[in-house]
Amino acid sequence: MNKKLTQKFAPGHSTCAGCGIPAIVRTVLDATNDPVVVVNGTGCLEVTSTLYPYTSWKVPYIHNAFENAAATAAGIDAAQKVLEKKGRGGKKAKIIAFAGDGGTYDIGLQSLSGALERGHNFLYVCYDNQGYMNTGGQRSSASPYGASTETTPSSGKDIGNELYRKDLMQIVEAHHIKYLAQANVAYIEDLKMKAKKGLETEGPSFLLVLQPCTNLWKYPTSLYVHYGKSATETNFWPLYEISAKGGSASGGENVKYKINYTPKERKPIEEFLKGQGRFKHLFKPHNKKVIEKMQKMVDEKWEELIKRSKN
Repeated sequence: MNKKLTQKFAPGHSTCAGCGIPAIVRTVLDATNDPVVVVNGTGCLEVTSTLYPYTSWKVPYIHNAFENAAATAAGIDAAQKVLEKKGRGGKKAKIIAFAGDGGTYDIGLQSLSGALERGHNFLYVCYDNQGYMNTGGQRSSASPYGASTETTPSSGKDIGNELYRKDLMQIVEAHHIKYLAQANVAYIEDLKMKAKKGLETEGPSFLLVLQPCTNLWKYPTSLYVHYGKSATETNFWPLYEISAKGGSASGGENVKYKINYTPKERKPIEEFLKGQGRFKHLFKPHNKKVIEKMQKMVDEKWEELIKRSKN
């Protein structure tokens, strides 16, 4: 393993075989040479990297509850500003908050909203595996329509999750921050580029990173890159950035969308769904219309993204 990549996050953690979370963490941490402080909300990353009495973290690290990762990051930012005013600041550390979709879309949304609205200087990274994997695979508001989870199991009559995924990118955009982006662990260079931009942004920045989960999605452990790429090749998970033109975060006409990757030939949504245990029930004849509905949802969202990128 590249020694540079393990300088801030050591090997020897207990993430599942085929988990992309360590790759996300190392890529984000590698995007800056400045000192960093990591804030980590309860979730898969926290429980697998801090097994007492051991830790994988080689940087200052704070574990906090599900709901307050962003609030903790805001407190660190405020503390650094106070020290700077007193002439005791030294070189400011970059503040990076990591949390899963459960701790971001759901439980931690309020504190995230408050920290974004107040303009604290930090990068928030949500690794999105589309369910509560820290507690066994329950549905979160990031879970896709049609997915079978522990709390929305499929059956002869039920399609699994009948609710639509929360559009977290639009929610964060509504706070008029200067930079946010959607990334994918299967596209490491794109992720690193976005992490670097986020860390260089004055004020809050946000990354939403797809993290295929072998346990919830139910596929062979060697295929997380395959399913990550498939999510983007089918336009289920587009790669794009939203930034404020001219450094203004006022929103409206000053907001610029940029699509980072356009598939040469868009693959049908079935290419992403097939092979995942959470979607296997959709391939039964009576669920054909569910897949058609999912395809329509993906196509409409992609067309909306193209339209916004042309403004």
